[in-house]
Amino acid sequence: MMSNTKDKAVIITGASSGIGQATAKVLAFKGAKLVLAARREDRLQQLQNEIEKNGGKAIYKVTDVTSHEQMEELAEYALQEFGKIDVLVNNAGVMPHSFLYKKRIEDWNKMIDVKLKAYFMGLRLCFHP
Repeated sequence: MMSNTKDKAVIITGASSGIGQATAKVLAFKGAKLVLAARREDRLQQLQNEIEKNGGKAIYKVTDVTSHEQMEELAEYALQEFGKIDVLVNNAGVMPHSFLYKKRIEDWNKMIDVKLKAYFMGLRLCFHP
């Protein structure tokens, strides 16, 4: 985990649960300014409220990481609010549960879109906004 996080602007995708949510809590405690991103607004609001209640700084943007437009909007929002993007925690993920023999190709495509294509989009936006 990062040790020098005070006042770093951090985007976290997949922040609504699991590793993303836990990472947000730790980084907020260490003084990072967070941009929380995920599809579930209710969970993002809850996390933002919890972080702010504990003295941290967090904003959120509902984002589908498979949408290039929404990822661009996320980066623009972070830059608008914090003037910089220091760190991207490219954490969003999905794991469809079905047997391979069922040939649920749409699930495979979604997993590739979220776990691979979205990572590249996020990296490109942070290095070349």
